Amino acid sequence: MTKRQSGRRFAAFVERVGRRIPDPVIIFMAFYPLAFLVTVLMGGHRFETPGAGGEATVYEIRAMYEAEHVRWIFDNALLDNWLGFGGGVLGVILVVMLAIGVAENSGLFGALIKRAGAYIPVKLMPLLLIFIGILSSIATDAGYLVLIPLAGLLYAGLGRNPLIGMAAAFAGVSAGFSANLIPGPVDVIIGMNAKVFAEAQGIAFVGADGNPLNPATMHWLFIIVSTFILSATGFWVTRRYIEPKLADQPFDTPDDITPGDFEIDDTERRGLRAVIPGAFVAIALIVLLAVGPLAGFESADGRVVRPYLDNIILLISLFFVVTGIFFGVATRKFRNVADVVQAMVSQMNTMGYILVLTFFCYNFLGLLSYSGLGSYITYLGANALLALGLDRFPVLLLIGFVFTTALINLFIGGLTSKWMLLGPIFVPMLYLVNPAMTPDFVAAAFRVADSSTNIITPMLVYAGVILAFMRKYRPDLSFGEMLLIMLPYSIAFLLVWTTLLVSFFVFGIPLGL
Repeated sequence: MTKRQSGRRFAAFVERVGRRIPDPVIIFMAFYPLAFLVTVLMGGHRFETPGAGGEATVYEIRAMYEAEHVRWIFDNALLDNWLGFGGGVLGVILVVMLAIGVAENSGLFGALIKRAGAYIPVKLMPLLLIFIGILSSIATDAGYLVLIPLAGLLYAGLGRNPLIGMAAAFAGVSAGFSANLIPGPVDVIIGMNAKVFAEAQGIAFVGADGNPLNPATMHWLFIIVSTFILSATGFWVTRRYIEPKLADQPFDTPDDITPGDFEIDDTERRGLRAVIPGAFVAIALIVLLAVGPLAGFESADGRVVRPYLDNIILLISLFFVVTGIFFGVATRKFRNVADVVQAMVSQMNTMGYILVLTFFCYNFLGLLSYSGLGSYITYLGANALLALGLDRFPVLLLIGFVFTTALINLFIGGLTSKWMLLGPIFVPMLYLVNPAMTPDFVAAAFRVADSSTNIITPMLVYAGVILAFMRKYRPDLSFGEMLLIMLPYSIAFLLVWTTLLVSFFVFGIPLGL
């Protein structure tokens, strides 16, 4: 069997298996009664785990069929277990998406990507496409729906295979999803839930230096460095593997695609000029808040409190709202306040799935926590890893978690849903195995793994969309062939990014602020 045939069979296998994995909502719907049944069988079972200070903590699994526990399920299903889960993490996510909605629906993100694409030098085109793709993860739709087809058009205009540019852009947008220069919604989702997962089982939400972690910025330094490292890695992969493979392959240029589709028009140009004063206004407001009511201070117990860092995501959201409004007003997309409201409504219309997912997910996690099953799973996992002697090799623990998550990502789509499945188990488990595995490093390992294999899984929401874009130039392109084009990026990102994370861990470099 040739290497090409083996690759196609592997691609077909991944696609076939991946499509048989149920939707994450269905998984949580099935897990809930399963967990309930386990509590019926194990009700009253006791076990001990180390507490935050090393002392023994005794747990008992509750039999959830008992009347008082059934009442708890119904009393807490809506408020505490869903809307109030993790101190209202769902509310924070929704507020951030409102701000993103103003900027995205004003057309600002699309115009910025078009403008950046117009100035890409030929030799550095793959590097800058990947870099811009990584930055576009702050607004994923703009990256997938504007940058990737723009990349194909740019290459077609130069007489080069458009799939080269589209592959580079796809790698940046999706495989580099968790990297960026500023914190965004992903940081909120990962960070705030990591705090919940840790504290729910008595683990302090602190870094290796013992200082409290800020959920929104605990990975900020790491994602900044990752942005540049991944851009360079993707550039090397493009030049070393993708260009030689695709350069001589034939491609079509459809008649319905013209350069004007992705050129900045006069209206967008006027909007971008208006964004400059808008950015100054937004930055001024943020600075005034940071040195005013949100300025740092020393608490009664001597701790330094920095409210501006605690609210960094809301401040960034303010920046998006202000600049989005300036752009929208200048382009006449926003003619009154009602138009701004409609932009937020449009963004919320895309959040229906998140609401459904979190309802079943958070209620399932609430059941795990209340019944004691979550602590018991952690107890079993920690003891299994201890039995393997991995507590003496925290680096192996970190690497093992990365590759395990990367494999799972091939079959279960959605960053949030996987984090909700793995986080409650591994955040406390790995810490109990070795205290060096603090919540920020476990969460960072998850982000590395989840992003790296996005581009080679059929479970990615945009997989079919990207395939359709590529088929405009290669009508006979199959998903398996697209997967094989993207595979070198996935492997390189996974290896390089894991090495970077291990370097931060070994040398004691803080991941964020």
